[in-house]
Parts: sequence; structure tokens; C-alpha cells
Amino acid sequence: MASPHRLPRRAGRLTVALLALCLAAPLAAQPSERAARERLDAIGEEIQGVTRRLSSTRDAQADASRELRRVETALGETHRRLDELQAERSELAEEVVTLERRRDLLEAERADQVEALNVQLDALYRLGTSPQLKLLLNQDDPARLDRLQHYLNQLSRARNARLDELARLDSALGDNRRELDRRGERLDALAAELASRSSDLARQMQERSALVAELDGRYASEQARLVDLEQDRAHAERVLRQVQEELARLQRPPPSTAIAQTRGDLPWPVQGSIASRFRAGDGVHRNGILIQAGEGTPVKAVHAGRVVFADWMRGFGNLLIIDHGDQVMTLHAHLQHFSVQPGQAVSRGEVLGAVGASGGHSRPALYFEVRRDGNPIDPQGWIAAR
Repeated sequence: MASPHRLPRRAGRLTVALLALCLAAPLAAQPSERAARERLDAIGEEIQGVTRRLSSTRDAQADASRELRRVETALGETHRRLDELQAERSELAEEVVTLERRRDLLEAERADQVEALNVQLDALYRLGTSPQLKLLLNQDDPARLDRLQHYLNQLSRARNARLDELARLDSALGDNRRELDRRGERLDALAAELASRSSDLARQMQERSALVAELDGRYASEQARLVDLEQDRAHAERVLRQVQEELARLQRPPPSTAIAQTRGDLPWPVQGSIASRFRAGDGVHRNGILIQAGEGTPVKAVHAGRVVFADWMRGFGNLLIIDHGDQVMTLHAHLQHFSVQPGQAVSRGEVLGAVGASGGHSRPALYFEVRRDGNPIDPQGWIAAR
């Protein structure tokens, strides 16, 4: 399979452009909470504007990797939607179980009320027909008459209360059954959409495999591939320097998240084996570490911050960048899909996306990079030893 780095060079400009975001902007004095929130909201919009300007250049549009971008972007969206559907189906299934339990309780309570009503009616039956008339005719014992009348009044009130309770239970059961029907219809619709999305996924994966094989055939030798990978990396660094000036104009760096204080104790973004270490990888992998993990494994934020970029880029595939303030950012590449959006604040441990093989890779893995002051640094110096 072809590595993404041999693909034509389009996204490198975009990618590293955004990497410069936090690197170039100067730190501001600590603002008020409201001002900080407004500034954080604005940075996502401004970064998206930069992204759109970079993406709309003629060279980017003419890049031969646009087909891979199109297919892998569609794949990411399909995976994301499948995850949403599965989650909704699981939630609905739990709600159906809860509704069925409530239905059973209501039916049992209704049966109890019917049984109690039968007992009361049986008591009235033993008094015979027209008990009030008999009491009026039998006036030999006024005290007994009062007791029996009181007893009849209690029976009547209890009977009416039981009847009211039965009516309430019947209404609740009706609502419950209608809700169960609605949940059932929604589950059927979800099952149909899941089947359709699964079919789309299979077709898109076949299309991607054919495209990657075609791109792979462009290299006459391994040496030619390595040369192209190095050119991709050098180009990415040039683009990073070029866009720093424009990104610096944003003047909206997020406030500090005190990430420097957690250096050496950050969690791993995903558990897996290290396929390449800092400065040991090829092409765009040289400035970080490549962690092999199962496709679809959740990728989590190592620290609080704000998403400043989430898009497909040549070499990186689905790339997500988080600005943590203090001129520190983390980069996550080859994602299967995104679970967060640009401009969104994230907390430590929040799911950002899933491990994938986007960017033309043959095996699922997460590329993870840390940059400080615009310079790549060894991520293993920041994340906890294991």
C-alpha cells in the first residue's frame, strides 16, 4: 500500500498552516471570564477562515490527491454517522427496556386495583341489594344503623377511589404502549439506515483500496518513494513558516491551560504499540510518534484545549489539531473520523475521533505530534511513561 506521503502535495500547505496557529500568536494578559470565552469562540471562526483561504488556492484544487481526499472524507462521515446510529440505537433499546418494565409494573398495579375492587364489590354483595333501604327499614338499633351506614359510605368512597385509580392506570398504560410503538418505529428506521450506511461503507472502502493501489503504482522504487516523503516533509515545514505570519494576525491565542505543569504526566491519546519514534519516522511522521492501534479505537485529548483544525490533508489524512495555550499544541493524524469540530473546547480525556488509516495508509495508526513555540518536540517527553 502506498504511504500518504507519496501522494501529490496538496494538503501539506493546509496542514501545517494551522499547526502554526498557536505558535505564532503572542500570549495575552489573563482576561475576564467573559472576554476569554468570547475570544475562545472567535478563534475557531478565524482559523476556519484561514483554512478556507488556503484550501481555495488553485494549486490546492489541482492537487492529484483530491480523489483520495474525497473518498476518505466520505468514509469518515460514514463511520461517524454509523457511530451515531449505533449509539442512538443502544439508547433507544435501553429506553424500550425501561418502558417495558414500567408497563409490567403498571399492569401489575392495575391487577392489584382490580382485585381490591372485587373485594369491595363482594362486601357490598354480601349486604344484599339496596342495603341503604334495608338499613332504613331496620331501625331497631340506631347505633348499629350508624355503624352500617358509615361502613357503606367507606365502601363507596373506596370503590370510587379504586375506579379513579384504574382509569389513571389505563391512561398511563395507553401512553406507555404508544411510546413503545414510537420507539419501535424509530428502531426500525435506524436499522434501515444502518444497513444503507453499511452498504455505503463497503463501497467506499473498495473505492479507496483501488485508489491507493493506483497511487502506489506510481513509484518505480522504494528510493523514489522515500525521496517523495522527504519532499513532502520539507514542503510542510516551508508552508508552516509561510503561514505563521498570517496566523499571527489573529491575535487571539487561548488562555493558558497550564499544560507545561503536566509535562511527563499526560495520558496517552490511544493505547497501542509505537511503530515509529520521534525523528525515526519517514516524511510527515518524522516529527512525532506513530502509534498502532485497532481501527475505530477512540482517540482522546491528552489535555484541555481548543480544536483549531479538523480536516483532511495530504500525508496526514484526517488531521485534528488542538491548541492548549502557552504556545503548545498537539496534532492527531490518520483519524478514521472526527468527533469534535473546529472552535470546540475539549477537556482532558474527551474523545476526539477514532483511529484510522486515512491519508492512504495501509494499516490503522495514530500519528501524534507535540509542538512548542512552533518547534516539534518528542511527545514521549510529555506523555507518561508506561
